[in-house]
Amino acid sequence: MAKKVTVTLIDDYDGKSKADETVQFSIDGVAYEIDLSTLNAGKLRGALEPWTEKARKVGRLKAATGTRAKSAADREQTVAIREWAKKHGYNVSARGRISSEVVAAYHKASNK
Repeated sequence: MAKKVTVTLIDDYDGKSKADETVQFSIDGVAYEIDLSTLNAGKLRGALEPWTEKARKVGRLKAATGTRAKSAADREQTVAIREWAKKHGYNVSARGRISSEVVAAYHKASNK
């Protein structure tokens, strides 16, 4: 049986709209990111504009070395593996790392 899992990002600010982009910003040494619709991303940028116009740019936030953000495909596969594992009697948590044994069993079963 084929299964298609669709991930839809929702605007973190209003909780209703479809999120069109992830906005990153930083203040007081803490980096933040928030998923927003185009409208709310514009509102956030507009609200910060009086300060960003007067501020000095110091460069971009540095990406953490050795890590990468998970793609939508990675998240979809993780969801599929968790669902498969639960249906087949494996004990997997809703979040966190999935054991290599469960991942291997999933791949072995799906390659039949």
